[in-house]
Amino acid sequence: MATDLQDLFAFLAVVQAGGFREGARASGTSASSLSEAVRRLETRLGVRLLNRTTRSVVPTEAGARLVERLVPALGEVEAALDVVNSFRDRPTGTLRLNVPANVSRLVLPSIITPFLKTYPEIKLEVIVEDSFVDMLAAGCDAGIRYDDRLEQDMIAVPIGPRFQRFATAASPAYLDARGRPEHPRDLLTHACLRGQFASGAIPTWEFERNGEIVRVDPAGPLLVRLGSAVDLAVEAAVDGLGVIHLFEDWLRPHLDNGALEPVLEPWWQTFTGPFLYYPGRRHLPSPLRAFIDFIRSP
Repeated sequence: MATDLQDLFAFLAVVQAGGFREGARASGTSASSLSEAVRRLETRLGVRLLNRTTRSVVPTEAGARLVERLVPALGEVEAALDVVNSFRDRPTGTLRLNVPANVSRLVLPSIITPFLKTYPEIKLEVIVEDSFVDMLAAGCDAGIRYDDRLEQDMIAVPIGPRFQRFATAASPAYLDARGRPEHPRDLLTHACLRGQFASGAIPTWEFERNGEIVRVDPAGPLLVRLGSAVDLAVEAAVDGLGVIHLFEDWLRPHLDNGALEPVLEPWWQTFTGPFLYYPGRRHLPSPLRAFIDFIRSP
């Protein structure tokens, strides 16, 4: 039975990661051992579970049906095993968090180090993903998102700053050459450095002042993937390529040292900070419970 469970976990790791090599990295094992485990499972069940090509590994119809049942079932197995942790003096195990890039950069650094020093027997895995994902299907215990992107039927706990702002800025040299916008619509005549979600959508820039909301969709010479290439856009702004619109905390070091100059500051929009969210199930893994208690503590 133990071997059967290991093979099932191996199969799920390959599917969730999208390949044997990626699954090996995520699970801390070798691609060959995962391949052998999936082969044993397919032989035992008498059906092919994965379609393998040189470019991708995707589940067959039978494999997809198995994944649907495995995710909640193996989650219950892990939860049952985790009950043993309640008999330990200190929680142990692995906590997997799915977070967007801005949270990994702006929110987690001040939390992770003290948390792991407080609970040295917990291992933390942070998966950075800016697109909207099924957190449970991705094999994570919890996620961090903003309230407009929270999954349904989840418990949400505030984490990090309760209010943040989007800031708009450009280098002094750029503004000296092109002029300083006085209204958000003035950005339509400026070179703007834009971001794009993994889905391909390009979010509009939104501003607010005295209850008036203005949305603009400016053009510019640079488009970057939000999360993975944002620093490239920031450096381009510092170098005078154009105007950038981003989390204030991300731009703050450059604003403080004068490399970037605030633009349209009275219009900067304030929004609610992020939330840790997780399923409202009866038993929580002890590493997740410890993390929740930690972020709730004063």
